[in-house]
Amino acid sequence: MEAQRYPLTWPETMPRTTNKVASKFKTALSTALKNVNSSLNLFSGDSGKRVENLVISSNVTLGVERPADPGVAVWFVWDGMQVCIAVDRYPKVEDNLQAIHHIVEARRTEMRHGGLHIVRATFRGFTALPAPKKKGWREVMDFLPQDEPQITRDVIESRFKRLAAQRHPDRPGGSHDAMTELNNAKEQALKEKGN
Repeated sequence: MEAQRYPLTWPETMPRTTNKVASKFKTALSTALKNVNSSLNLFSGDSGKRVENLVISSNVTLGVERPADPGVAVWFVWDGMQVCIAVDRYPKVEDNLQAIHHIVEARRTEMRHGGLHIVRATFRGFTALPAPKKKGWREVMDFLPQDEPQITRDVIESRFKRLAAQRHPDRPGGSHDAMTELNNAKEQALKEKGN
């Protein structure tokens, strides 16, 4: 599994939600996280199949509880299948996480009323969502191997500005995903090169 906790690893075959809607959830981030873990443990017990390799992926880090991209993707292996439940419908991370909790609870309801074969069929739909191959910052920022000796903080900033003008969601051919990828690449480049 290539999914990582941070930054968000979104399944490449699942479209992103552009128009967020307010949720009616009143759940704190820590409670939503606890709910997802609890519902997955209960689901594992109900099904008699272990939930393994759990990765809860988002853009939340220490000091940033309200990232620009509030999507959450919960990756795990169950009954030999890699599963991803990803939600970005709501503008708050905790609401997307709580929605995932309810999705898992719905699978538990399927288990009680339809049995294991129904849940397997449902999860087969989620298995077609592979973790995307992670591009390195050099590839995202169009740096070539021969550029390496000249890559400085100023060069990174300049390249970022040029590419951001092309990849911004308000530009033709730009998108939220392309801009997020570029922002993450810049952050990684500056962290590595930091000169």
